[in-house]
Order: sequence, then C-alpha cells, then structure tokens
Amino acid sequence: MANGTRKKSAAARSRDSAAELTREQVLKAAASLFKRQGYAATTLRQIADDAGIQAGSVYYHFESKDRILSEILDLGIDLVHQTVVDRLAALPKDASGRQRFATALEGHLTGLLQHGEYTSASIRVYGQLPVELRRSNQARRRKYSALWDRLLAEAHARGEIRSGADLDQTRLIVLGAIHWTVEWFDASRGGLDEVVQQMVCILSDGVFASNR
Repeated sequence: MANGTRKKSAAARSRDSAAELTREQVLKAAASLFKRQGYAATTLRQIADDAGIQAGSVYYHFESKDRILSEILDLGIDLVHQTVVDRLAALPKDASGRQRFATALEGHLTGLLQHGEYTSASIRVYGQLPVELRRSNQARRRKYSALWDRLLAEAHARGEIRSGADLDQTRLIVLGAIHWTVEWFDASRGGLDEVVQQMVCILSDGVFASNR
C-alpha cells in the first residue's frame, strides 16, 4: 500500500509538472501574440496553436482570454519589481541616493529585458485596454511607482536631486524611457550589461546634481 501511495504521488507530481509547463507555454504564446498584434486581434485558438496544444486545453489552465491577459500584466510588473527590490536589498545601508537610484535603474532594465515576453506585452497592450481589464493590475503598478517615489523623495531630502526637478515628472520620464528599451534592444548590437550601464549613466547624470 505504501509503495502504491509513493507511485501515485510520483505520478501526481509528474502530472503537476507537465501542467505547469503547459501553463507557462500558454502564457508565453499569448504574450508574444499580444505584443505582435494586440489584445483584441488575438484569439484563444491562436494562443493554443502557438503553444502547441488543443484549443480546448487552454480552458484547463485559464477560464478566459481576459484571465490570461491579467496574469501576463501581473507578471510584467512583478518580475521587474522583484528584481529591483533584490538589487536594492544588496546595497549597503549608507548607500547614497544616486547609488540607490542607479541600482534601481539597473534592476528595472535587467528585469525588463530578461523577461521581455511578459514585460513588452504588458507595456504594449496596457494602454489599449478598457478600464475594467486594467483595474486588477493597477494596485501592482501603484505599489511599484511608490517604490520609485520613495527613492527620489529620500534623495531629494538629502539634497542630492537637481534643483527644480519635479519628482513626479522625473519618475514618469525615467520609467517611460526605460520601458521602451524592449522595443529597440537588440542583443546582436550590444550586450545587456552594456545597455544597462549606458542607460544608468545617462539617466543618473541627467537627474543628479553631482556624483555622490
């Protein structure tokens, strides 16, 4: 009986692993299609075909196309947010505002480009969606924006930010510039590290009064 239970558990684990792999294939296929042709023009059949599964099998993992989109939008934010948080956590406690800002830029760009299938789809389709489809993702976006607001406010309080800089507009300009990297980045023309360092240098030196 014990042997049978162990075999059943192993079989169950195998099925769970296969289901998770298929689920990921669906998400990646959908993200690629949303990026290329938009949300409205993408059908569940197209998603299933690109994922290499039967159309009806999509419903085993997701109840609707809206649900697929919602998860992609969430992943697009969460993967970047976590990368930034991890990079900031590794800094010494006495790191300057400029160092924290540059580290957050590096984390954002790295997360953005390493998970491009989700982040680029999220960026491309978000503005095209009706309010009801955007609503479930807005709390995540506000939470991530708040992280940048804190970084800039702390640096401003220490006198590190360029005089006259509007912090809200600074955040919007910086994140807007970073987001579109997914549209032009080409690994054949330069590695990820090179692009990250160039962007950090340009944006940091454009925001901060001096190197601190």
